[in-house]
Amino acid sequence: MQRFYFHVRSGDALTADDEGAEFPNLTAALREAALAARELLAEAIKSGRLDVPDAFVVADTSGQELGSVRLAAVLPSSLNK
Repeated sequence: MQRFYFHVRSGDALTADDEGAEFPNLTAALREAALAARELLAEAIKSGRLDVPDAFVVADTSGQELGSVRLAAVLPSSLNK
């Protein structure tokens, strides 16, 4: 298992995930980031919040960015225009 960190990007700001979580590989970590993005969007919609982050940035223990999941990318294609 490897530890991955899900930093949150909002515009030019990056909020660090200091805890991280363990996953077997990057694919599993990116899948979890997509699920977290969907959950975050669902909660924002339920509460009427319009200020949501732009993306989750997945990084390794050295801080290297390995990939990212834009929140807009998890919207249904009919809404993602």
